[in-house]
Amino acid sequence: MTNHSKIHIIGLTREELTVELQKVGLEAFRTKQVWQWMYGRGATRFDQMSSIAKKQQQMLDEHFIIDRPKIDKDLLSFDGTRKWLLEFEDKNKVETVFIPEEDRGALCVSSQVGCTLTCTFCHTGTQPLVRNLRARDIIGQVMVARDGLNEWNKKREDCLFTNIVMMGMGEPLMNYDNVAKALNIIMDGEGISISKRKITLSTSGVVPLIERCGNELGVNLAVSLHATNDALRDEIVPINKKYPIKELLQACRDYPAANNARRITFEYVMLKGVNDSDADARELVRLLKGIHAKVNLIPFNPWKGAPYECSSRNRINAFADIVNAAGYSAPVRATRGQDIYAACGQLKSDSERAKGQRVDLKAQ
Repeated sequence: MTNHSKIHIIGLTREELTVELQKVGLEAFRTKQVWQWMYGRGATRFDQMSSIAKKQQQMLDEHFIIDRPKIDKDLLSFDGTRKWLLEFEDKNKVETVFIPEEDRGALCVSSQVGCTLTCTFCHTGTQPLVRNLRARDIIGQVMVARDGLNEWNKKREDCLFTNIVMMGMGEPLMNYDNVAKALNIIMDGEGISISKRKITLSTSGVVPLIERCGNELGVNLAVSLHATNDALRDEIVPINKKYPIKELLQACRDYPAANNARRITFEYVMLKGVNDSDADARELVRLLKGIHAKVNLIPFNPWKGAPYECSSRNRINAFADIVNAAGYSAPVRATRGQDIYAACGQLKSDSERAKGQRVDLKAQ
């Protein structure tokens, strides 16, 4: 059987994996074994699964593939940030970024090739949507990072990679089904086993799916706000025309997983002379009243052709002081990986939609 006709099993649910194994004559109990080897130990070949007899290993190899995306580039910043440009079998590419901290490390994972949205300050937004990522494409990014950081067989307390942020290329809630499927597999305690409390999903404001995300996944929510009035947000975050600030903030107030211990993060990029005045800061405080919230102030990260400049450090600090004084935590996010274009808003691949190509919004 050629690789082309073999079934990719990364990204299948336990139930789906059981069905596929049984189709080729393997017992249902093999599901748990294969699952733990793939997601718990990072096996890349079936002959590494030593708890499975050789005959069954051969059967698995004959019918199935444990695949990873191809690493096109592996870049390391002077500050320790690492960026992978990953290529899938259809030659489309995404970027995935690992950001190490002293006591944790977050993997910034992409959900789409390109982006559904056209936020004007974001480099990814200049790349039209090519396709949604499948569950296996999303999980594959996590597995490549675990491979690259050599963390499959370490004790959890010794791992650098502790958190996932769905803040890479794409709008996760515009690809909800595949994102949810991938995250449920990632959160499974017998596999990759990253807790929902260690996962943050960032959205630009797809209001109808925010409640569903909270009910079904229970992960932390981050909202790309970036403006305090509809006129400006319509301009810089165009999805606001469909779901304006009032509707977005009500969805945040109602978010099932939000409480004092798990606040919603509001991301706010600092654009010189655009959204960074004292009046903007005071209005932001007013808007957030009644929401368990914190604010991440993000210095604008430039890219070639960008129409904005970053606010000055003094202006950012003055803005932060107003928000902090109102009782909301407002840290200024450190710019990481800027030298390898891995900073917030800088991700972009060279994947392009072919002329006349229909966008695949139901990738499986």
